[in-house]
Amino acid sequence: MSAGIKGNQQRTLLLGTRISKDSGTLTSATKTLFTVAGGECLITAMYGLVTVSITVANTYYLQLAPTTGQTAQLCTSLDIGTTDTTAGGLLTFGASSSTAPPKLMSPSTAAGGYGQPLSAVVTTGSIQQVSAGTDGKITWVITYVPLTDGASIVAA
Repeated sequence: MSAGIKGNQQRTLLLGTRISKDSGTLTSATKTLFTVAGGECLITAMYGLVTVSITVANTYYLQLAPTTGQTAQLCTSLDIGTTDTTAGGLLTFGASSSTAPPKLMSPSTAAGGYGQPLSAVVTTGSIQQVSAGTDGKITWVITYVPLTDGASIVAA
């Protein structure tokens, strides 16, 4: 009989609560993916898994739209469709600078390769995708820990 820690328990201990959200077919619009409620949360990891290939030009980025304060990009925009981002590809993030948020990275773009999951502090409001393209789907995955008692992130 094994008394080890299960994989999902270990992930929760190390990274916090895991949630995911399917973007639906991308459209030329801003769409809420996640809702942040009750205060600040630390996103310990965030990445996108392309589930349907993105094949048309699509300048894409993520932003935080807080209930109070200014909307801010969580990553710089990237064209994820002119050079196809195929199903199974991961959208990750590069390093930030003192003047710009982390760069969105796709394995099929000139900025490509594989980066790292996004780590960020977010506050009450919504995490949104801003898409200029009209095909493909992405499942976004977040792990987080609440920094304010009772705070949470849920799929919208």
